[in-house]
Amino acid sequence: MVPAPADAASAVTRIKDISKVQGVRSNQLVGYGLVVGLAKTGDSNKVKETVQSIGNMLKAFGVSIDTSSLKPDNVAAVMVTATLPPFSREGDTIDVTVSSIGDAKSIQGGTLVQTPLRAGNGEVYAVAQGPVSTGGFMASGGGNTAQKNFPTVGLTPNGAIVEKSVEDDLGQDGRLSLSLANPDFTTASRMVQSINSQFGNIARASNPGRIDISIPAYYRGNVVGFIANLEDLPVVPDSIAKVVMNERTGTIVMGGNVSVDECAITQGGLSIHVTKNTNVSQPDPLTYGSTIVANNTNVKVKDKPSSTIVLPATANVSDIVGALNAVGATPRDTISILQAMKASGALHAELELI
Repeated sequence: MVPAPADAASAVTRIKDISKVQGVRSNQLVGYGLVVGLAKTGDSNKVKETVQSIGNMLKAFGVSIDTSSLKPDNVAAVMVTATLPPFSREGDTIDVTVSSIGDAKSIQGGTLVQTPLRAGNGEVYAVAQGPVSTGGFMASGGGNTAQKNFPTVGLTPNGAIVEKSVEDDLGQDGRLSLSLANPDFTTASRMVQSINSQFGNIARASNPGRIDISIPAYYRGNVVGFIANLEDLPVVPDSIAKVVMNERTGTIVMGGNVSVDECAITQGGLSIHVTKNTNVSQPDPLTYGSTIVANNTNVKVKDKPSSTIVLPATANVSDIVGALNAVGATPRDTISILQAMKASGALHAELELI
């Protein structure tokens, strides 16, 4: 169990660390293409889309063939994905991920053929091409197979060239907005106070997750400088009392502002162990007896004495942690205890299971 420090709620941070400027975002790109040059580890002729794609590609170069005779084991059909960073311009390069969609065994060592990458609006924003590196391998022989990582997924570093940039109008109308990472009324109000104390009455909170700001006239020609100064302003974020629990790993993280009413906690348990022993009875030599197998079952019951503690109404997170450790509660016991405290109304915090 990991308790947060008692003064975590009053820690001073920068606006930059708890919010972001609206409009500054990445864009997802996707495309369909072919990886060629494989050492017979590509798709089989059962993957019709690969055969058809090869035929279409060759037709674009003026080569007409009978696709029914193709053996595409040196080619693999792939999906190509990439993320277009904000403020990318024509000519910039970005990494692309290449993933097989057929039955190819490996795309290691292949080359991605020129593939247009489209955004959600259907427009092409980048074109990808280049060698594919998987960082893994697969080898087989004599009925044995060895594999490392995933040879059907690879990366082409700087494999895509940006052909079209996303238009940005950051601060063009003299306004911008900040989005809080964790919307909160108190934090939003404190951010407005911090901004207005530095630049005058230019900010207002339209809701707990958004701050609207009018750019001062003397910063209209230097929006980047204004945002840099804005993001560096200090603010004291606030948050609701929360306990995050992971039952799979037994991890518990408590915020420093968790409190409880006066309550009593009893922790104990009944353990039952059932064991089975097999005894063999062998007759004496030269007798007409037969071997007999007997199963003996032993049952042991152990009732652990319960431990009871009383938490005062002024208890904080340190008191809770210390008290639960005092009764010998394991992390999973602690999760059950916290859930019971919440159900009784004694624990003033939001419980979240992950």
